[in-house]
This record gives sequence, structure tokens and C-alpha cells, in this order.
Amino acid sequence: MGRARPDVAGPAQVTPYYDVDGTTIYHADCADVFPLVPPEAVDLLLTDPPYGIDLDTDYSALHGSHRVYARVEGDAAPFNPKALLTYGRCVLWGGNHYASRLPDSPSWLVWDKRGHQQSTVFSDVEMAWTNLGGPAVKYRHLWGVNRETERGLYVHPTQKPVALMRWIVDRWTEPGDLVFDPYMGSGPVARACADLGRRYIGVEIVEEYCQAAVNRLGQMALPL
Repeated sequence: MGRARPDVAGPAQVTPYYDVDGTTIYHADCADVFPLVPPEAVDLLLTDPPYGIDLDTDYSALHGSHRVYARVEGDAAPFNPKALLTYGRCVLWGGNHYASRLPDSPSWLVWDKRGHQQSTVFSDVEMAWTNLGGPAVKYRHLWGVNRETERGLYVHPTQKPVALMRWIVDRWTEPGDLVFDPYMGSGPVARACADLGRRYIGVEIVEEYCQAAVNRLGQMALPL
């Protein structure tokens, strides 16, 4: 962070879905974008990839949910994070599901989803592997059928709160830094970066989620 950063080349074969004020979104397979976003240009790779767990996204039987989502693209096959690790500083959500393919690290993030409740309908915590140094760190934010923020905004089966991503971006990057998110989903990292004055490149293979991210970016900035 704070060093001179080379320009990022726009993919020759991929037209940006959205490209405004330092935020660029590609509706593409991230494999087509990796070669054109050089690791030396990226200050932080922050993403929530498919975990390789073939998640059942039919939540209709869960108490208080009643939602059915499309399956997560690529989630049926084991996830290989090798391409992501070339980017140096990384935060990889769901790393506990593919930890055998990650380097050892003490620097995990633990998101406590219970808030001040005893438990949730879904898992009580989620974990992200990082190589950012330092001990494991916990962040608490209620998220499930009941939510602390973004009530009524249900877009993606593994959607995470903008507040969580803003906490990460604010803590581990500086204004003007470039954050790369090759598995963008519905765009919580994009919104966080826009709010905090970070440059952002996101990639998402499902167009519906690209549009959801653009919709987020069109909303007023969330309170800090």
C-alpha cells in the first residue's frame, strides 16, 4: 500500500459491464480476466469464491426463510485457490472448506453472525483465510433470517453484508488502493470500496448478480 501502482489493462476480449469512477465490473469467467489484472497492480484480493461444497440453496424449509436460490456456479467441484494466491495480499472467504490447498496462516477472520443472539438458522460463524499477518480477528454482525443491516435485500444464496466488507477494506487498505474481487456475487465489496474511496475490479459469471451490484452502486452511500 502507498507504493506506485501500474495501470491495469482492460481485458481485450471482455467489455466492462460497468466502468464508472474507479469501479469496474466484468460479466465474465474470472479465468478470462486474471491474465489482464497483473498481481503487482492489486493491493488486496478480497473475494468469496465457490467453496466446493455443492451447497443446497433451497432454503424454503428453513424457519423464517422460504427462499429458493439458483445453485452457486462452480460449487459442485473442489475449489482450487492457486490462481488467487498469485495476488499477494488475500482475504478468501470460506477458506476453511479448502484449507488443505492453502498455506498455513494464523491470520484468519471470524465473522460472528449471531450478533447478540444465541444462534441463527444458518451457521453461527463464517471464516476467511488471510495472509495479512497478525492473529485471528473477529467481527460481529447479525446476519441470517434476522439481519442487522440490508433487511429485505436477499439476492444471493451466500450473500454477505456490505458492513463486513467495509470493515475489511477500511482496516487493510488505504484510499486509492485497488481491490480485486474475482468472484463478485451481488457486489458487497464493490459497494464497500465505492463508499471508502478504493478502486475496484470485480468479476461475476452470472449477469443477474452483475446487475444487482450495479444497483447497489446506484444507491446512496451507507453511513460509516
